[in-house]
Amino acid sequence: MATRPEDALAGMIANLKATTGKALEEWAELMRPHGFTKHGEMMAFLKGEHGVSHGYANQIALNVRKPAEAANSDPVEEMFKGPKAAVRPIYDDLLGKIKVFGSDVDIAPKKGYVSVRRTKQFALLQPASSRVDVGLILKGEPTTDRLEASGSFNAMFTHRVRVGSLAEVDDQLLGWLKKAFDAA
Repeated sequence: MATRPEDALAGMIANLKATTGKALEEWAELMRPHGFTKHGEMMAFLKGEHGVSHGYANQIALNVRKPAEAANSDPVEEMFKGPKAAVRPIYDDLLGKIKVFGSDVDIAPKKGYVSVRRTKQFALLQPASSRVDVGLILKGEPTTDRLEASGSFNAMFTHRVRVGSLAEVDDQLLGWLKKAFDAA
């Protein structure tokens, strides 16, 4: 399986000291007296004053700026707080059925959605207050009333299905998900 972006970024942070001469905590301590509040300020300082490459400077700045509580929180739990809590059973059901497709299904929670991958991303699960939107990559698949063109939903996907109840996690939806999985 290809390296997940999250794993590659974690590897960068793990190798930070060997590559730049300082661990993340040391970079944070060095930057603290400057009172930087903007990402661009941190980047300019790291690249200009310390010769850190763009990729490492970006990761240092992102990790120094992110609050400690955000680093320790579960993104899925955060996603389903408030009005979106009502659609959590739909998400859980979908995810359980997708995982049956194969041991190589990779689930990667982000801030507002969950990326579902194999060797490449094939689906996205994004909660809304009254439904879970399922983004699919199904090149060449004709649209229907239910299988919409993704339009402005997400440019990475060809289709979207709006799932408003557990009953809508049916054979038709699972067939589209399996087809996207097989193509990934």
